[in-house]
Amino acid sequence: MTGGTYRRVVIELFRHPKNRGPLHDAAASAEGANPLCGDRIRVELGGDRSRVTEARFTADACALCIASASLLTERIRGMSAEDALRVDTAWLFASLEGEPPAARRKCAILPLDTLRRAVVALPLA
Repeated sequence: MTGGTYRRVVIELFRHPKNRGPLHDAAASAEGANPLCGDRIRVELGGDRSRVTEARFTADACALCIASASLLTERIRGMSAEDALRVDTAWLFASLEGEPPAARRKCAILPLDTLRRAVVALPLA
């Protein structure tokens, strides 16, 4: 993402995010915030450590944060906790069609950090 412009995927997922909304009866959840820009996110997961059956998020956040959360919650559904924890910034940045500028990197990574904390909180199978 150069020149301060958003990639097509960021704009599309901001306008039409996947998996946005609360997950009733979540097995695990985590909250994250970026005090520098005001992004706040909550990730809720269904399932257990053997298989993530559902992944949803709620957020009051910028376009980049929401797009990242949408991509990540879509990606880990059906994975084991071990595999979900292997999803990294390289995959995320490729999915966002490029690495965000340094000043916006935390916006993209906040959902990944929050998701990892929720995955670790999943109950054992």
